[in-house]
Amino acid sequence: MIETTENSRRQFLEKCFSAGGVLLTGTLLLGSCGQNKDRDEVSNGTNTPVDSCDDLKAVGESDIAVREKLGYVQESPIADNQCHNCNLYLPPKTGQNCGGCMLFKGPVYAAAYCTYWAPKVEG
Repeated sequence: MIETTENSRRQFLEKCFSAGGVLLTGTLLLGSCGQNKDRDEVSNGTNTPVDSCDDLKAVGESDIAVREKLGYVQESPIADNQCHNCNLYLPPKTGQNCGGCMLFKGPVYAAAYCTYWAPKVEG
């Protein structure tokens, strides 16, 4: 009789662990559904890189206002005055598409411009 109780307890525990494993695996599989898209693409189908220089979700409203006040535009109206050759421009970090600026927060296009453009000092 002891063996029967021992066996039934062992069988019960084996079934519990098996069921738990199946539930865990199922949860992981369902959680990963739809995650096969390239991480550099937005799910809206436009193939816009996630770290697009247009993405200001992480930038506060006051910082956006500063960008606007400084006249930041994505494409410079003056061919020789672009962010990439501005002394205030912060080049993109490794693996990123956008640079930054010492005057305001957020991503910056290399070909962008603002009214505070200053020629890069070579030194």
